[in-house]
Amino acid sequence: MNSKVQNAMLSLLMGYLENDPMNKIPAILDLAEKMDTGHVHANSFKVVRRELTDKNGVWYQFTENLFNEVDPRVIKKAVTSFFFNGILNNGTKQDKLREKYQCNIPWAILMDPTSACNLHCTGCWAAEYGNRNNLSFETLDSICKQGKELGIYFYLLSGGEPTVRKEDVIKLCEANPDCFFFAFTNGTLVDDKFCDEMLRVGNITLGFSIEGDEAATDMRRGKGTYQKVIAAMDRMKKHKLLFGYSTCYHRYNTESVGSDEFVDDMIAHGCRFAWNFTYIPVGKDAVTDLLATPEQREYMYRRIREIRATKPIFALDFWNDGEYVGGCIAGGRRYLHINAAGDVEPCAFIHYSNVNIHDVTLLEALQSPLFMAYRQGQPFNENLIRPCPLLDNPQALSKMVKVSNAKSTDMEAPEDVDVLTSKTKPAAEKWAPVADELWEKHLKEKEEKEKEKIAG
Repeated sequence: MNSKVQNAMLSLLMGYLENDPMNKIPAILDLAEKMDTGHVHANSFKVVRRELTDKNGVWYQFTENLFNEVDPRVIKKAVTSFFFNGILNNGTKQDKLREKYQCNIPWAILMDPTSACNLHCTGCWAAEYGNRNNLSFETLDSICKQGKELGIYFYLLSGGEPTVRKEDVIKLCEANPDCFFFAFTNGTLVDDKFCDEMLRVGNITLGFSIEGDEAATDMRRGKGTYQKVIAAMDRMKKHKLLFGYSTCYHRYNTESVGSDEFVDDMIAHGCRFAWNFTYIPVGKDAVTDLLATPEQREYMYRRIREIRATKPIFALDFWNDGEYVGGCIAGGRRYLHINAAGDVEPCAFIHYSNVNIHDVTLLEALQSPLFMAYRQGQPFNENLIRPCPLLDNPQALSKMVKVSNAKSTDMEAPEDVDVLTSKTKPAAEKWAPVADELWEKHLKEKEEKEKEKIAG
């Protein structure tokens, strides 16, 4: 699309968002579809249109709450940098680059500004990196600049605790106003000044780490942490900012984080989205007893779908939603991880690497042996709810690390890949029959819907 026409349409879209947007939803969707010139997202638009025109539906309620409770400046920034730049405007470009370079090109990059953290949570995968590494602002900005050349406009920040570097985080948002940033945070350092700065730049949102109720959260994160997280959420809500929560479900909190009481409470505090991760025993001292049981993982598989269908919050499960994204998204297929030492890793939970961002370009990292092994191996299982090469197919991870001669990036205690995968193999074996039964049911339901579609 001609850039002048594109900018004119985007300007018109911004106007729709400023004045009575709920009554302009059909017009907003019409315009957005026209901007999808390659019709890459045509099916998604059909679903969105159906959901947002149902005034009794949960997604209409979600959107209405969003417009009423989040500052219009933040919404407009999210639309331009996340939706327009990150989704509509890069799909075709990235497909061409994947073909040109014959490697994965991710949609998002997760990077750690620092390995330092003010908490010491039980079972934290980031603790294995040590607490003395930092990516300079110049390196963080260079990653974003290189990423944009590859069509990447969505950047996630973890650590350590990224708000230890809050001034540089804001500076990064300022330097890249066309990008959207998301920071996973423990919430304890979120003050009014930081909220004011986030509102000013507009292109950043936070995901607060929380483990369920107060007892479950304080068990892993330390006494008093839960109340600090809730206070930070309430502060964000007061400033009309966009945010959600991130939780790690394990053997002792799964029922808590999946409960109506917890989810409803998070919505009441202003959360718009929920990231659900299952516990992974990374590191030599990892507690394998925290691994969720197959029954708990099946519960979350069903529960996340129920939440999406009945509650005004966008919930996703990093593992159990594999069927929607074609299996494992790591290794640059949809995202990668750069730790605070600069090691470029396939995933936040896979602490092995061939290359360091201080020595290679982002593109060269994507073409490195370990990332190419990921590309060649994906999907790691025909059952897309057994997507992970560590948790669900540990033999796949061992093979890739060995064939690529990747090295452990854990500073505290480098871990042999066979030692790591020996901890997840029993869980993989127990999950397999449960997941296979769920997958067979999914395929049958999909086949029946196709038949109904043809018949109708």
